[in-house]
Amino acid sequence: VESILDKENFTLEELLDEEEIIQECKALNKLVLLDAHYVLNSLMFSLRDRAQVEQLLRYIVEEPSEDDDSKRTFKFPFIACEIFTCEIDVILKTLIEDEEFMNLLFSFLEPNRSHSALLAGYFSKTHQEVLRQLVDLIGITSIMEVLVRLVGADDHVYPNFLDVMQWLADSNLLEMIVDKLNPSCPPEVHGNAAETLCAITRNAPSALATKLSSPSFVARIFGHALEDSHSKYGLVHSLSVCISLLDPKRSAIASPLMHYFRNQHMYEPPIPVNPETINAMLPKLGDLLMLLNVSSDEKILPTTYGELRPPLGKHRLKIVEFIAVLLRTGNEAAEKELVGSGTIQRVLDLFFEYPYNNALHHHVESIILSCLESKNDAILDHLLHKCDLIGRFLQTEKQPILSGDNNLPTLPAAGKHAPRAGNIGHITRISNKLVQLGSSNSCIQAYLQ
Repeated sequence: VESILDKENFTLEELLDEEEIIQECKALNKLVLLDAHYVLNSLMFSLRDRAQVEQLLRYIVEEPSEDDDSKRTFKFPFIACEIFTCEIDVILKTLIEDEEFMNLLFSFLEPNRSHSALLAGYFSKTHQEVLRQLVDLIGITSIMEVLVRLVGADDHVYPNFLDVMQWLADSNLLEMIVDKLNPSCPPEVHGNAAETLCAITRNAPSALATKLSSPSFVARIFGHALEDSHSKYGLVHSLSVCISLLDPKRSAIASPLMHYFRNQHMYEPPIPVNPETINAMLPKLGDLLMLLNVSSDEKILPTTYGELRPPLGKHRLKIVEFIAVLLRTGNEAAEKELVGSGTIQRVLDLFFEYPYNNALHHHVESIILSCLESKNDAILDHLLHKCDLIGRFLQTEKQPILSGDNNLPTLPAAGKHAPRAGNIGHITRISNKLVQLGSSNSCIQAYLQ
């Protein structure tokens, strides 16, 4: 290898024909100080060259012609595959950061191309290594964007889109990405892994989306969400994926308040979701809902109107959002669980405990409307009687000024006039909806009377 690299002009084929090339590449992966070894240093810079990487790829994805010799047919594709699977970061980085190279790699799956068993094996082995490298670097946003394109967020990337999605579903790509939701991973890895999984749900129906919504994967995602109650980032991002499984279009809008502006004057029908997906979420629902109670949290957040003791927190807001989306599916088992666990009542408590959290009010309003429009009389009765919805609205109307009760988390600033509660607008809109529904629902009408 050294004598070839010393030549002024040498070809990639000369390197691939050298018996020691694979051993040298494996040594490249183990070497820490490349500058300490001239041969390995030169080899690395040679193999990571764009033209060389492209030729290595072509050996793996393009069938040799009848006139090619045995080296082109057998040896060079084998050596090219081995080089890619030696886990040389600089070579893999050149590959995964170039969209043309990724398209070339996936061109092997085009149905109009011939697929010999030999090249199919090399492609599979190379592709698994590329996927592993991509997922390992998912915390880097540019790499995450490559993965998002790869999983079909834009189905125009591949002319044979369905074949590629099936191939990816048959690989262990989803397992690797979901494992990045593990609480031991840093927040940026959680966030980018969740965004990639949400991109898959937005592209349903596809083989990847079907696999992700299967009970085993839903249980796996929920497991990561609850694995460490102190890992709030992991919980928030795992729930984002669960929300996207229930409502794929939701994850395409960054701000939850945008849903309010989008749907303020629109009827939202129940979301059609596979019941198996929802049923896989229910066993862990009780553990999740316990996190809505944080009496031990001693954090204090100063605000313009006073202070929060403790603040609501992103994780509790995300749990309430998840409950809102879950109820919109109209699943009776989910409704029964939420009523029996006291979750509806606890969420309503939060609505009044945090009268200035507009995002929270939006989600609670959605929960209340889902209960009011439910075909299940039990959840409607629970909301109106057990939770005393209208009684609490009337109480807020009588006393709209923020209370100074030290047992509540939202306190007015000392020495200042207590401000008016910030959830009056939502209360008014819900009340108007109650009157509207009362004209066609005898239960609501009787309660209003």
